[in-house]
Amino acid sequence: MFTRRAALMGAAFVAAVPYVIKSAKAEETAANAGAAPVDLSALTRRKVKLVAPPFVHEHEHVATSGPEIVEFEMKIVEKEIQVDEDAWLQAFTYNGSVPGPMLVVHQGDYVELTLFNPPENMLQHNIDFHAATGALGGGALTLINPGEKTVLRFKATRPGVFVYHCAPGGPMIPWHVVSGMSGCIMVLPRDGLKNHLGEPVSYDRVYYVGENDFYIPKGEDGAYMRFADAGESYADTLEVMNGLIPSHVVFNGKVGALTGDNALTAAQGETVLFVHSQANRDSRPHLIGGHGDLVWEQGKFNNLPARDLETWFIRGGSAGAALYTFLQPGVYAYVNHNLIEAVNKGATAHVVVTGDWNNDLMEQVVAPVEYDVASEGRTALP
Repeated sequence: MFTRRAALMGAAFVAAVPYVIKSAKAEETAANAGAAPVDLSALTRRKVKLVAPPFVHEHEHVATSGPEIVEFEMKIVEKEIQVDEDAWLQAFTYNGSVPGPMLVVHQGDYVELTLFNPPENMLQHNIDFHAATGALGGGALTLINPGEKTVLRFKATRPGVFVYHCAPGGPMIPWHVVSGMSGCIMVLPRDGLKNHLGEPVSYDRVYYVGENDFYIPKGEDGAYMRFADAGESYADTLEVMNGLIPSHVVFNGKVGALTGDNALTAAQGETVLFVHSQANRDSRPHLIGGHGDLVWEQGKFNNLPARDLETWFIRGGSAGAALYTFLQPGVYAYVNHNLIEAVNKGATAHVVVTGDWNNDLMEQVVAPVEYDVASEGRTALP
């Protein structure tokens, strides 16, 4: 019986995956199978249950033992998500969230991921860890059909924050990424984060902000189109994607995902680590009313952090981290400082900070009052 799923699993995928990707997968699989096994039996194993962003699973800032094997599980979920009041997306997700959950390990640890592609899904998927070495970041060893699972292990050799995303080959790569299929892994130095002087620094909270650009097509009536499944959405979505102009630029999967009742929270005096990823386009995070006390703009903890940044730059396909201690209470806006994308397309989050106002840092000296227009500016003249 010919079905849309059969079409996608057949001709579309054969045509979509270029020879170099298929060759790399075959070569890496063969090399992996023929390589000498590594004896890791002396290492301890630890299972970690992932949580949905913007939250991050519990972890130690400083490693309290030697390297270990950290076990994670992720399930690929294809589902429709609501991006805005009038816009829906046939999304590809890790663990059902956009972005996928953030993984945290320490340098020298082994990441062991069991990846599931449930039989009810339509498409092949995999995972490419920018933190990993070889095999297309693991993509060549994790390509699985619906109803399959795989286990990938890699050594976290470089400290920093790194993107992961789906990369099944050819035009499927950008489609899967802009359909929500990306996330982040943080590899902490074993002795923790350090400031520009090499002194230890810690944080009270960590929030993961995953930025996504979506390309939702509109119909002839000007309304956003809604599709029965991913296969039905592909052709129209591809046309919008190739125009390179996103319909939405959002944090954590939808407009308003991190505002209102979903706003991030902190207390005056608390230090917050913001981890920000963008798997496809450049971004410019900015905390309105605050700063980046310490910023690993390129996301790599071996490099000294920059200090006192007003806005930092996240390259497409990368992640960065910024540390800030909140000094005043109030509502802070965390935005992509392309303000068109922040205000008109959705890339805005709020941080609600509790505490006592400090007039030494800021004070409204005169509340708004009417004034005599005739005397405007007179006191400033010589």
